[in-house]
Amino acid sequence: MAEVRVLPPGAADEVGIARDLATIAEQRDEHPALSDAVWRDLESPLERSRGLIAVEEPDIVGYLRAMTRPDDDRALEFALVVRPDYRDGPVPQQLLDAAIDYARGVDADSVSLWTFGADVDTDALAAAVGLAAERELWQMRVPLPLAGTPKWPDGITVRAFVPGQDDDAWLAVNNAAFVADPDQGGWTPSILAGRITESWFDPEGFLIADDAGTIAGFCWTKVHPAEPPHEPRALGEIYVIGVDPGYQGLGLGRALVLAGLEHLHGPRHVDVGMLFVDAANTAAVSLYRALGFVTSRIDRAYGRALS
Repeated sequence: MAEVRVLPPGAADEVGIARDLATIAEQRDEHPALSDAVWRDLESPLERSRGLIAVEEPDIVGYLRAMTRPDDDRALEFALVVRPDYRDGPVPQQLLDAAIDYARGVDADSVSLWTFGADVDTDALAAAVGLAAERELWQMRVPLPLAGTPKWPDGITVRAFVPGQDDDAWLAVNNAAFVADPDQGGWTPSILAGRITESWFDPEGFLIADDAGTIAGFCWTKVHPAEPPHEPRALGEIYVIGVDPGYQGLGLGRALVLAGLEHLHGPRHVDVGMLFVDAANTAAVSLYRALGFVTSRIDRAYGRALS
């Protein structure tokens, strides 16, 4: 049995531990082991966020990040990475059991676990610690270029996002479009400012559908560099796409998708488009399938309330 330890806040070696294990896991799984949210939380942790490690002397064989959810400080979200040769043993459940105990100790009301590339094994692991499937995100991909060009509603023009000028108006549209979305809704100026300072941010790839000075919708794109061998080509992601509720039903969403993919293939020279969509969003899934997207990976969130 491994020994599970809770790391102290701001442990100097935690980022290195996470990166080492993530690198090993990614070579085996052919997809990222930890999300961007984990790395952001490690840089600027919230009060209850904490790292846990599983140790089989002399090696660290597993890592779990328990993160305070920005929208609910009584909820903790887990991210787990375990060395492939230890996944079939007790280590994954040991880390999750310890993380749930930690969550109870800091009076969390609920916990959740996001897994990339979910399958029957992750379903079984979640069930073993009392977690039930709650959400499912599909990564969908499409070869570029697509046939067809955007057809814009009357009066709509397209321009690039202007940092410092469009921030407040964009936040209002984003939060209205994603009012029921726990990840994308409820963004604050500080969250947007943090994304704008990311190394990948390109305002030319942040497309604004403008109606005489009013933001009607947007398509924010992101380019992921090639990461051989599992990602031999760069990926062009539609990072966030949204339409103001007052402009829905006009075909603006489809036009924004096409415009974003055109930008990724043209100026950015990317030949694979990618996005994430909630599997329960049937309208969006239908649109993407109609444009030729196919599901390439399933990510799943499991959760439970804590008494």
